[in-house]
Amino acid sequence: MEVERIRVAGVPVDVIHPEQLEKVLFELLATSGTKQIVFLSVWNLLKARRNPEYKLCLENASLVLPISKSIIRGAAFLKRTKPVRYNPFSAIISFFTILETRYKSLYLLGGHKNTLIESERNLKATFPGLHIVGRYTGYFPKDMEKDVLSAIFKANPSMVLLADGIPSGVTWSYARRNSFGSSIFVYYKDALSIFSKRKKRVSNETFDAGREIWAEIAANPLKIFLVFPYIWYILLLIKDRLSSEN
Repeated sequence: MEVERIRVAGVPVDVIHPEQLEKVLFELLATSGTKQIVFLSVWNLLKARRNPEYKLCLENASLVLPISKSIIRGAAFLKRTKPVRYNPFSAIISFFTILETRYKSLYLLGGHKNTLIESERNLKATFPGLHIVGRYTGYFPKDMEKDVLSAIFKANPSMVLLADGIPSGVTWSYARRNSFGSSIFVYYKDALSIFSKRKKRVSNETFDAGREIWAEIAANPLKIFLVFPYIWYILLLIKDRLSSEN
């Protein structure tokens, strides 16, 4: 595959250009076993440094796509190959568009019942050539997990979109990778809320400017304290830069 994997603060990040996505996606579909595409924020990068399970999930992911401008700047500071920054929602739209060209299939997992139903209806209208072969709500009780795993295995979709209500989020599918067929798993918490039009997506202008954090702080003022882990991130980059120059 035409993907270069670099490391930023010791965490894997993939360099892949948008025009390569179609080829890489179909190469993944032709590969047996469970695959995973992860959207990596700077906060989750820091999480990977302190959480071995999360770090292992990233190490084994088929693609780790950076979504924070800070990761791009960090790679440049470390004199690594500059990765492309992806907007998670726009990337998912690209995935669906690519899959639709070959009439591939999709499974929806997450959200509450009405959100899931509305998302499915809107996706069918937007991507008529993309076959939605199943759906299951999130927030399911632990004793229902076997049914969820069985449903996905039997459907064997090309891609599974996971959203809110999935326990442990990104690591859920990795921890259960031996329970599935040959699907690609993508987790984006807000995906179904946006597809059902219950939540507005971040505008392209805001995302491109790297100002999406301010919208998050406006919704949750306590996120202002993220400045402290961000300072830690800067210190890690400086440490790595000094180590590489010695």
